[in-house]
This record gives sequence, C-alpha cells and structure tokens, in this order.
Amino acid sequence: MNNSQPVKIIECPRDAMQGIRRFIPTPDKISYVNALLKVGFDTLDVGSFVSPTAIPQMADTALVLSQCEWEQSDTKLLTIVANTRGAREASLFEQVSFLGFPFSVSPTFQKRNTNATQDEAMKTVDEIQNICVRSNKQLVLYFSMGFGNPYGDAWNADVVLEWVDKMNKKEIRIMSLADTVGVADPKSIDYLFKEVTKGYSGVEWGAHLHTAPHNWKEKVEAAWNAGCRRFDGALKGFGGCPMAKDDLVGNMPTENLLSSLEEKKIDPKVNSEALALAMSLADGVFQTVDV
Repeated sequence: MNNSQPVKIIECPRDAMQGIRRFIPTPDKISYVNALLKVGFDTLDVGSFVSPTAIPQMADTALVLSQCEWEQSDTKLLTIVANTRGAREASLFEQVSFLGFPFSVSPTFQKRNTNATQDEAMKTVDEIQNICVRSNKQLVLYFSMGFGNPYGDAWNADVVLEWVDKMNKKEIRIMSLADTVGVADPKSIDYLFKEVTKGYSGVEWGAHLHTAPHNWKEKVEAAWNAGCRRFDGALKGFGGCPMAKDDLVGNMPTENLLSSLEEKKIDPKVNSEALALAMSLADGVFQTVDV
C-alpha cells in the first residue's frame, strides 16, 4: 500500500450533469463550478469537448471555462474528450490542466461511447498524448467498464491488466479504473487495485466508482485498502453515464468520500463553509431538473 501518496479528491460536475435531458442554463453551471472551485478539491472534471448531438448538456463547456474563476483557486481543471478534434479544442484553454479520455475494456461500449473500435481508440490515445505534450497538459486515461459490462463482452481481471500494460507503455502516468455501471464488488476492486498499484508504481491510480447507497462504503474501503489514493466523486451522488445503459447508476457521493477520510483521521483539506454552499447549490442545479 502506498501511504506516501497524497489523497486526491476529483469532483465531477460534468459526470453529474451529462445525463440530464433538460439543459441546465449556462449561468447556473458557471455559478456551481465557481462555488466548487472554492472548496479545495484537487481537480474538477468540469466539462467535455464531445459531440453536442451525443451529449447536448455539455455543449457550453467552452463558455463555462471562459467564465470560471480558476486563477483564484488551487483546484485544477479536467475536461473529457472523445477524439482528436475534441482534444485540440480543449488544449487551447490555458485553464485546463488535464484531458481525460475514456478507453473502454468493453468493445461494445467503446463503440457506443466514442464511435470507435478499440484499435481506433488506441490510435486516438496516441494522438491525444501528443497534443497533451505539445500544449503542456496531462492525459488522464479512464478504463471504462473496468469491472464488467452489461453487454456480454468478455471481462476478467487479466483482460483489464492487458490493456493497462499497453497504456503504460505509452507513458500515461494518470490512469483510473472506472466502475461505469456500478457492477464492481469489493473483491474485484481489491484485486485490480493491488495489481496495478504493485505492478505500475510510476502511475497515479484513480477510482471512478458508481455506487448505490447500500454499497458505497465497501467499494471505497476496498480501493483504499488496496492502495488507491485518488477518488472521483460528485456531490449528492448525482449523475452516471448516459451512454452505458438506460438506468443510470449514480456517482460516488463526494460527501461520503470526505466522511470516510475523516473516519481515518485524514484531513481532506476542504473549506467546510464553501462545501456547504456548493451542496446547497447542487440541490438547486440537479433536483429541480428532470432527468
């Protein structure tokens, strides 16, 4: 277990918003993002440069970025991209530090999510990595469907580790195992995180877990005990991946992650007043919007 690695909480308003059908007004998004920037999270997954036809909720990411108060915060910004075009667009924004790309362990989901085969996606990863190097950004690689899939595609830990090995050879230094549809259990989380943290010590490993109220804690504990120190979450557990299946499985509630750290006597280094305000805003942004 790597106890020396600092704990990082990545707040994901993008993942919380993207599945909502009714468009959230851009000023509301900007206000929410600016509130989150005051909390003290390591990173905000703030938006995506993808086809507005596929994810209409994220069509205003450029506008949100242009008005977010990033220079007044230590929190870094991440945007998701699905192809080279999106990566080029995202790379033009000084305020963006990370480009996130979802590579799926499931070939079916890779096609659904990025309209590409896995081989095509591998080439896209190379192109995005080159764009990141040229623009002083860093690529965050997400292994979507990292714990199984609902399509019947072959999955086991060895399949995941094979893809991990291929991405490691591309010198990607931040990678995250994603429980896209909430099927992970503590045993699979424990095994995979122990394998990757042991075998690829030069990589910062993250957990992007989708959970239900009854199983969030066992998933966090399994990842933590296996050495993971980077966790994605979304306040109130809103969100899920609209490209995966019709029923969305919510994100890991960030407030649960923070309480888990406090139980371990670890200071999450967040501003409690700013957090309370952001949670209050979340109620307005999400609960009054039809999904």
